[in-house]
Amino acid sequence: MVNIVLVEPEIPQNCGNIARTCAATRCRLHLVEPLGFDISEKAVKRAGLDYWPMVDLTVYPSLDDLFRRNRPTDLWLATTKAPRDYSQAQFRDGCWLFFGKETAGLPERFRMAYPDRCLRIPMRADARSLNLSNSVAILAYEALKQQGFPGLSGAGEMASTTANPDYQ
Repeated sequence: MVNIVLVEPEIPQNCGNIARTCAATRCRLHLVEPLGFDISEKAVKRAGLDYWPMVDLTVYPSLDDLFRRNRPTDLWLATTKAPRDYSQAQFRDGCWLFFGKETAGLPERFRMAYPDRCLRIPMRADARSLNLSNSVAILAYEALKQQGFPGLSGAGEMASTTANPDYQ
């Protein structure tokens, strides 16, 4: 199981995409306030997020509160400022992946407290960053891959079909 933490997310569409990824992968989603959007039941229904009940969600008033309530030990911080890329990390069951808000990333004080746990996604030097929901998907699936995709289906409906000789 992987814990996805969004620290002060600002864009509702990103959070919706990330929530859908968490629902599909059984990752837990942790949101640290303030949020730049409404996640009330009414707002979620209006947005058509029919998968929202599948999301294991916890909201915290602060990062300090998240740490008091959970005491995460195997944590990784996604930041474009990291010295190493995510392929060098070993993601264990129960790991915590932290992502910052879209306009500023993770707080510097937090990054500096865990410099050896900061990871980046490789990209060209003149690109600022990837979209937050894409970044979460990349790291979540890498963590799940390293763990053998626990509890997730490994085959689609085509698993039992044979190739059509007309297309070979």
